[in-house]
Amino acid sequence: MTTERIETVPRVDPATTTGEREALEQWLDFHRATLATKCEGLDDAQLRTLSAPPSDLNLLGLVRHMAEVERGWFRKVLAGEELPWIYSTEEDRDRDLHVTDEDTYEEAHATWQAEIAHARTLAAGHDLDDLGAGKHRTGRTFNLRWIYLHMIEEYARHNGHADLIRERIDGATGD
Repeated sequence: MTTERIETVPRVDPATTTGEREALEQWLDFHRATLATKCEGLDDAQLRTLSAPPSDLNLLGLVRHMAEVERGWFRKVLAGEELPWIYSTEEDRDRDLHVTDEDTYEEAHATWQAEIAHARTLAAGHDLDDLGAGKHRTGRTFNLRWIYLHMIEEYARHNGHADLIRERIDGATGD
């Protein structure tokens, strides 16, 4: 059963002759849109469908996880904001991935998009070589270039998971 979903930003292929910053931003946006595309047309029950036992990975959890990742790298590490995690707790550090019947895509999508908007705003005020004002949980500092590259890697890895989960749900395949 499919339902109408929130409109997503269309995926735009990154340009092939652009500068470094534009390429990084375009690839990150491409991967953000790819995850949203993998969720399109599915209801909340389908979005909770597990990848393959014993894993509890699902599309709704991936969206929530990426909201946490956006917050962590851009707001906490780049901007140095001291914020709580959105979903994760001391008791369950992977709470973003552990969804319940009460968790909805509408909420997760809105939260994820808000974190993406914050990330874009914060990144716009920095050069690629600028070091973040905050530190990662490892105690290390990172420049914006590294954060962009890591975010592209993080989305690409999880979009691979999303491909397999979506195919399991309804057979849909594609980039």
